[in-house]
Amino acid sequence: MKRLLAVGALLLGAASPPPPPEIAVTIDDLPVHAPYPPGLTPLAVNRQMIASLKAAHVPVTAFVNAVNVKDAGTMQALHEWRAAGFTLGNHTWSHPHLSELTIAQFEGEVTRGEPVLSKLGGDSDWRWFRYPFLDEGKDPSQRAAARAVLASHGYRVADVTTGFSDWAWTPAYARCSAKHDRAGIERLQQLYLGAVRRSIADDRETSRRLYGRDIPYVLLMHVSAMSAHMMPEVLRVYRAAGYRFVSLAEAERDPVYRSDVDLTLPPPQSRAELAMRRHVSLPAPADYGAQLDAACA
Repeated sequence: MKRLLAVGALLLGAASPPPPPEIAVTIDDLPVHAPYPPGLTPLAVNRQMIASLKAAHVPVTAFVNAVNVKDAGTMQALHEWRAAGFTLGNHTWSHPHLSELTIAQFEGEVTRGEPVLSKLGGDSDWRWFRYPFLDEGKDPSQRAAARAVLASHGYRVADVTTGFSDWAWTPAYARCSAKHDRAGIERLQQLYLGAVRRSIADDRETSRRLYGRDIPYVLLMHVSAMSAHMMPEVLRVYRAAGYRFVSLAEAERDPVYRSDVDLTLPPPQSRAELAMRRHVSLPAPADYGAQLDAACA
């Protein structure tokens, strides 16, 4: 009898469903990601996005370019992200390409915005870094030197393992809004949600081919008017796909992110490098450029 119970327990365990995929939401370019539709201010856009994320109880890490904290409204936007319980991280002072900087210039970009982050972040977990343009350096030597700079200042890197280039909708949404083109905005919305769904399928397939499983994903979005407008729908799409929202720190506890968290280790290989080494092909990236350029043009 005991043997039968043990066999039954094993069978039940084998049949149990896999855990739900996890995803950490990160938002870049606080507090300003232009252009804006007429009449919308950076503060209004930040507030709209904060409200949607807070209402959905989603943990968020948001990355600041402190050069754009130029007035009471932009500083207020950052205060409201913190008041909502969200974490602020470092996206450099002015969002340059690392590959176009010297290492001394890069270190200046990292440290120049720290007074804002320290003042707002206090004892929160604000020493997360997101490379602008996801540019980690022009060659292995520069990449290693930049990692050494970040390590010396106590940072961890916020990797990106899923996304749908939401920034590309920003100019088109501003144009369609300026023209009061409701049909154009509707087409943009449908294209945007289609891009979210395709990225879910493609990035999960990429993870399975490279790692044999769903890793905890790190999603990249931007504090744009379009993404603020679409955020409730975006969160619904991820929840409908079975995702569980986690913090960036939780996601990057996974061994896949070990070299992003411990910058004294060698740099991680890119997804393309891993695919080549493992002799697997990855889904082709989606390109919505022509459709977005034509929208309300």
